[in-house]
Amino acid sequence: MSASKADAAGLPPCAFFFDRDSTLSHDPGYLHEPERMALLPGVREAIDDLRRRGCLVFLFTNQSGPARGMFPKEDVLACNRRLAELLGGEDVFTRQYVAWEHPDDPPPNYRKPSPHFIESAVAEFGLDKARCWMVGDGLVDLQAGLAAGIGVVRVTTELDRPDAAELCRKRNLPSIADMRELAAVVGLE
Repeated sequence: MSASKADAAGLPPCAFFFDRDSTLSHDPGYLHEPERMALLPGVREAIDDLRRRGCLVFLFTNQSGPARGMFPKEDVLACNRRLAELLGGEDVFTRQYVAWEHPDDPPPNYRKPSPHFIESAVAEFGLDKARCWMVGDGLVDLQAGLAAGIGVVRVTTELDRPDAAELCRKRNLPSIADMRELAAVVGLE
């Protein structure tokens, strides 16, 4: 069912939770310089397509650089603003969720694989989990989506993540190499 037909039927909008690095943008490692932010091929078109369909688009990213003392949070926020600008403007994301925790800080309350931010968005925006997807390249991205009880799609854009590939094989989860395949893979076409 298309998003417009779903909206006409009174269903909540579909929603996508996107990882940032190696999913939407190139990942040079601990990106903190906005001028180095660069979209991966097909990302702008895919996000535009989802928004035209009435889908909500969320950013859900782990960013431990500040907790590691590598750079200030403001640098990450500047990169996120640049990402939104490259995607069409500051309102492209319905909400941006940034987990600032260090990976060694137990337990992870916000950091993926915690589903906290997804569950918060589902409650706040009245989303139907059957119409929500987590999209990312890493194992923790997929684990967060599965823990929240939503669909997951693995992106194989830049880095080979064998642990994520193995989970997809075991659970028969979809993988895409080009973000422009996303709407079709989740059944929006």
